[in-house]
Amino acid sequence: MRMRVSSADERWMLRAIAQARRGEGLTRPNPPVGAVIVKNNRLLAEGYHRRAGGPHAEIVALRKAGDRARGADLYVTLEPCSTWGRTPPCVEAIIRAGIRRVICGATDPNPRHAGRGFRLLRNAGIEVATAVAHAPCEELIAPFAMLQRMGRPFVTLKLGMTLDGRIADRSGKSKWITGPRARRIVHALRRRVDGILVGRETVRLDNPSLLPVPARGRSPRRIVLDPKGRLPLNRKIFSDEWRAHTLVFVGPDAPMQYCEALDARGVEWEVLPLVRGRFVLSRVMRALGARGLLHVLCEGGGDLAAGLVRERLADEAWFFIAPRILGGAGRPAIGGAGWPLERAPHWKWIEATPVGPDWWIRVRPEET
Repeated sequence: MRMRVSSADERWMLRAIAQARRGEGLTRPNPPVGAVIVKNNRLLAEGYHRRAGGPHAEIVALRKAGDRARGADLYVTLEPCSTWGRTPPCVEAIIRAGIRRVICGATDPNPRHAGRGFRLLRNAGIEVATAVAHAPCEELIAPFAMLQRMGRPFVTLKLGMTLDGRIADRSGKSKWITGPRARRIVHALRRRVDGILVGRETVRLDNPSLLPVPARGRSPRRIVLDPKGRLPLNRKIFSDEWRAHTLVFVGPDAPMQYCEALDARGVEWEVLPLVRGRFVLSRVMRALGARGLLHVLCEGGGDLAAGLVRERLADEAWFFIAPRILGGAGRPAIGGAGWPLERAPHWKWIEATPVGPDWWIRVRPEET
């Protein structure tokens, strides 16, 4: 018999999701997960997964609740783990604690584990409800699901542009097209991701730190595509205190002196093949997936944006549009040769919100 789910269950799950969001950007290669323990519609304890190798969200909440957890309800955003990894399986702890009901938002996307935790809980006499607040729970683990299923991170493309789709003026100047509220949203997004990807021209011209401000414990990898290995080594990403969090992809012909200089600074580098002088971005993404990165934010220029769209690697785009016009000499948001109209990529609207004088637009590619 299917367990009845109430509106109160939905509300408690939303609280568990809010807990999970606190761990975004900290848990790689694990997903962010939140848990809430409730008895008689009163909150007993809550928690979230803080880092890989640390206790999972369910364990954090169970430890806080202690003996009070017996006969209580557990709300968790993702199916509890049922196998040994760096920590014991959460299913065993839930059974030992005497939890009465488990209400879950999303099923484990790993096909080897999907549904196994639910079966073990039901076999132990615990009521289980699944797919509660399903859409936001699935969105929460979309980067983890992408890594599990495709072996690459989820990619968000971010572009700040004018009304006529320009991301810089004729000299390459882009600070600041959009206003401070839009930039605060970008910094919040940086805190959620595991890596920030740019091309060499962004680093050469803008000399960005690519770090979220304030960091709040986050330190995403700075990922740079430098095919010929020619970037000036006085850039911030090679010289600041977080330089060990910088990863540079170079081509096979990059000077060894350059790579040795990166080594001397504690900067990581990796050689990837080039095709007509450019990286195959799907290979870049697989290399990042092998490092356990779940979510990558692309803040590069128009050519990199076009490459991600062309290779169908941009899973979502955030466009910040300012009420300005730069005209034909400005640099386009999406570069490259473009597409004929009949083959132009189709995207769907997700959200459009005013942020100060600008508009923030979220879109995702149409499935084909």
